[in-house]
Amino acid sequence: MNNYSKEELEEGLKSIKSTIGKCEKAILKLKENSAQHTLLSRRIKAFHSSVNLIETEMSYLINSFMVDDKMLR
Repeated sequence: MNNYSKEELEEGLKSIKSTIGKCEKAILKLKENSAQHTLLSRRIKAFHSSVNLIETEMSYLINSFMVDDKMLR
């Protein structure tokens, strides 16, 4: 994975979560089993996967920082 700062990850996470909310509102207006509904449903799942990956990377950054901080003491 590329090296992103904590701030960049937080900004991306906020943006993706906002998009998930918008998609979840939009999917309610679509006919179930339509192509648009299926596409949006899959897109929401992909966004949730993205959130999980970003949160994992953020926890890795935090843990790495804590380890580095302890080594400096």
